[in-house]
Amino acid sequence: MQNTSPRPRIGIMMDWQAEGSFSPRPHYAIRESYFHAVWAMGGLPIGLPLLEAAQSELLATVQGIVVPGGDYPSPSRWYGDGHGIPDEHPRTVLNEALIRDLLARNMPFLGICAGMQELVAATGGLLHWRVAESVPNPAPHRSIAPTETAHSVAITPGTLLHRLVGQTEIAVNSHHNEGVKTLGESVQVAATAPDGLIEAVEVAGHPFALGVQWHPEFLLTEADRSLFDGLITAARGYAPPV
Repeated sequence: MQNTSPRPRIGIMMDWQAEGSFSPRPHYAIRESYFHAVWAMGGLPIGLPLLEAAQSELLATVQGIVVPGGDYPSPSRWYGDGHGIPDEHPRTVLNEALIRDLLARNMPFLGICAGMQELVAATGGLLHWRVAESVPNPAPHRSIAPTETAHSVAITPGTLLHRLVGQTEIAVNSHHNEGVKTLGESVQVAATAPDGLIEAVEVAGHPFALGVQWHPEFLLTEADRSLFDGLITAARGYAPPV
């Protein structure tokens, strides 16, 4: 039977660029695949700007959040080994604060690639600067074809991710340089790559706080579809704290 209830509103955080092919001036940007994935799986996608002063009002308009991937300079505090830039990119500052706010609100959210890394940073973890230089015999994490699967991941039994996909191993695409080095106390491993690199994390005690290192927004597999379906299902049941 077709679901006739209103589509839950899923906020998609925009990326920020100082300049680029769209404009030589600062602008927001995001790939359309995130919007298509949310819509295809039953949500209403809404792009949200990185406006700190408006964050509380913006979050009041949605029932779930996607923190997307991106390619931007990361702060040195994310690595703890001297890598990264000394100052801050607007996205890193605002999204870390956003994620902590989402955790406090118990709002469902899905962090994708860089969004997962921001989740790790926001909860006290650290990242590898370059996986290819940090992990012995690394899997093909920087695949040049994100629209194709690149390697498998082993899913931790009993996790939210395991409940969503119903499998202990799935094939994923991959397009990233950085990776997870350590996790904060509240975060647990949900999946690992064949080389041992953490590929998915989730926050203990939260109804839906999931980060994946791959790009499920391309909806390449049924597992990818299950992630967005799970997010939208959780968003349907979301009630803001009083």
